[in-house]
Amino acid sequence: MFCDNKILIAKGNTPVYLLPEMANRHGLIAGATGTGKTVTLKVLAESFSDSGVPVFLADIKGDLAGLAVEGSDNPKIQERVNMLGIEGFEYKSYPVRFWDIFGEGGHPVRTTVSEMGSILLSRLLELNETQTGIMNIVFRIADDKGLLLIDLKDLRAMIQYVGENARDFIIKYGSISTQSVGAILRKLIALEDQGGDYFFGEPDLNIFDFIQVSPEGRGYINILHSVKLFQNPILYTTFLLWMLSELFESLPELDDVKKPKIVFFFDEAHLLFKDAPKILIQKIEQVVRLIRSKGVGVYFVTQNPCDLPDEVLGQLGNRVQHALRAFTPKHQKLVKAAAQTFRANPEYDIDTVITELATGEALVSCLDQHGSPGIVERAFILPPQSQLGTIDDETRKDIILSSLIYGKYDKAVDNESAYEVLQAKRKQEEREEREEERKSAKRQSSVKTSRKRTSNQKSFFEKAFSSAATSMGRELGRSLIRGILGSLKK
Repeated sequence: MFCDNKILIAKGNTPVYLLPEMANRHGLIAGATGTGKTVTLKVLAESFSDSGVPVFLADIKGDLAGLAVEGSDNPKIQERVNMLGIEGFEYKSYPVRFWDIFGEGGHPVRTTVSEMGSILLSRLLELNETQTGIMNIVFRIADDKGLLLIDLKDLRAMIQYVGENARDFIIKYGSISTQSVGAILRKLIALEDQGGDYFFGEPDLNIFDFIQVSPEGRGYINILHSVKLFQNPILYTTFLLWMLSELFESLPELDDVKKPKIVFFFDEAHLLFKDAPKILIQKIEQVVRLIRSKGVGVYFVTQNPCDLPDEVLGQLGNRVQHALRAFTPKHQKLVKAAAQTFRANPEYDIDTVITELATGEALVSCLDQHGSPGIVERAFILPPQSQLGTIDDETRKDIILSSLIYGKYDKAVDNESAYEVLQAKRKQEEREEREEERKSAKRQSSVKTSRKRTSNQKSFFEKAFSSAATSMGRELGRSLIRGILGSLKK
């Protein structure tokens, strides 16, 4: 609940508040399955919305959609309200926008291949170090030539082009292995088969559509319908990481943050770091460290704090720890490690309490007004004010149709881009070759032919560059600059 310009998270012996001005210092919601993490996430999302802060979260099981509907009398909720002595509790709905990269359970959300960049795309394709290096070259050549990579067919055409002309690029960009090019193309096909092609295209997402408030001043809760998406964990985590990168590259630096511009919940966060290359983990750590200066609060949701790298965990100032199980020596060690992340409370032993917490109960610690971690409190999380559980398809459809952005992203557009440019170039070369065959091959020396090809290629790319810039309305005339995670800087 948002009251007195503070977010009331839980109540035990004393109330536990999250201060809006400290909410961009990031946070953690942890605990074993069935201990109450989802309810905690909902309560925080509701409170941020009431405080005028937009929220993004992924709905993996479909049960977060209930945020859009007013809650109803429930004996368990009423019991919790009475037990905690919560004043002013009322059931209500929240302004929600549904999103879905497959366009089934929400507004379609897409980006272009060029916008995503080679680092995240290499992660998505699970490329090895050598293949990642070639992907970097492909993007660099496309950037240098002014060729837009919008969807996966553009990327495939660009990779084929680079592979076929590897000798022409080796001096400027480095060696390009035919075997690695073939391996990348095979993985690209596999990604398409898994539904990855839904994600790439236009119109691409304007990230500022996530950072909006309703007419009554409440922040929109952007819910990514992820039931289908989560079946591919790599696609799921890469998509969320791309969104985080977009926020980082798009938002300006802020001197004084009285409340976040947006709060981003990263559910099943352990998947983000599982089998990720070291260089990517380092860049994620850097983004998490720097993005708070842009007014973005990132809250990781996972089973155990130890799922996250120490460098990331050390940046999470606001923490809600639900129960952990300690059935084996390994689990006992993890419990002890989790307990050590809190500022101790002399009233109880944290190691023991973590395993004794009831469902909906948690150890909570938030930053005070000076930015120092508060003493951990054992407390019960407040109940949500919106509906528990999911909603029916008709209600979801009505919310989507009534949205102010309905129709903005629904119809896919296939503008001129690398695929069309390279196809036209190939056809032009074929026509020239046929013309040359009709003429006497002896009329021109191989040197003149080579010069003509070079000249034609240059003029063709200049023409394609101009055409793409005109049809896409992009500022391709400027130097392309990529950010920490390889996405284009705005």
